[in-house]
Amino acid sequence: MNMRFLGNTGIKVSELCFGTMTFGGRGTWKTVGELEQKEADTLVGMALDAGINFFDTADIYSEGQSEEMLGKALGSKRKDVIVATKVRGRTGPTPNEIGLSRHHILEGCHASLKRLGTDYIDLYQLHSFDDRTPLDETLRTLDDLVRDGKVRYIGCSNFAGWQLMKALAISELYGLERFVTLQAYYCLVARELENELVPLCLDQGLGILPWSPLAGGFLSGKFRRGQPRPEGTRLSDPNARFLQFDEEKGFDIVDELERIGEAHNGTVAQAALNYLLRKPGVCSVIIGARTPEQLADNLKTVNWVMTQEEVARLDELSKPPRLYPYWMLEMARQNR
Repeated sequence: MNMRFLGNTGIKVSELCFGTMTFGGRGTWKTVGELEQKEADTLVGMALDAGINFFDTADIYSEGQSEEMLGKALGSKRKDVIVATKVRGRTGPTPNEIGLSRHHILEGCHASLKRLGTDYIDLYQLHSFDDRTPLDETLRTLDDLVRDGKVRYIGCSNFAGWQLMKALAISELYGLERFVTLQAYYCLVARELENELVPLCLDQGLGILPWSPLAGGFLSGKFRRGQPRPEGTRLSDPNARFLQFDEEKGFDIVDELERIGEAHNGTVAQAALNYLLRKPGVCSVIIGARTPEQLADNLKTVNWVMTQEEVARLDELSKPPRLYPYWMLEMARQNR
């Protein structure tokens, strides 16, 4: 397993990160996965044996159960790995059990530490932007957690470009801890990140952590044009689907992924993951699994490298719409 630096920090993480959204299955998370502790232990063990040292979870996954299960599965291996979790979502029925206020972040961090069975979080991420809480309140609270030793690095997820840049500016202005990573939806059927957030991360030295790199399973090879949808998947449940992309265009991408995968004795899923590992700024791709077979297939992604020509073919096939002002900026660059 290859290692990459986590953003501009001095620590290295495996280029595949194991996400634990499938652990538990409480509440609305049943459609994602309902793995029990024994199954979670097996998958975490497989990931560790393959060289993965980076694990991602969140306080809202299965209402905290995912964190508990990950902590138990890691056991004595905790000191050897990098654990990331998140705060922002609703964790209870009372008014202040949501958001990025000092109150909720402190309560959330302490609860996550307890569930994970650890005394520090390696990477503590804001799960999304909170437009009701001043950013300086949020960032000062995260800075306090780092100074207290409860958190080592901070990151964010699902931020717009202006929100992320504003946060980085506030951190610089007041000498606060700054984000080292952006976790974002990024895959071959969703490349909007490249308009603004990828250039921002490259400029500011943040590592990019793609979530849902297979578009909820669409890029796994299970979904094909003109064929019935597989049952028991997130994309087959209209109440669980929230990812947005053009399926017709996506089917063309899957066909090309199959051709590329076969050329390397790989699979559609491996090719989709391999593509992201070739993209600038990506330090680790977050994979998830419901079964050992799924995980074993994903782990083989690192056994081969997609060629520059193959990346270029996929770039052209999956090219996102050219939105303003990006097409104007591109014209300006060409006319220098």
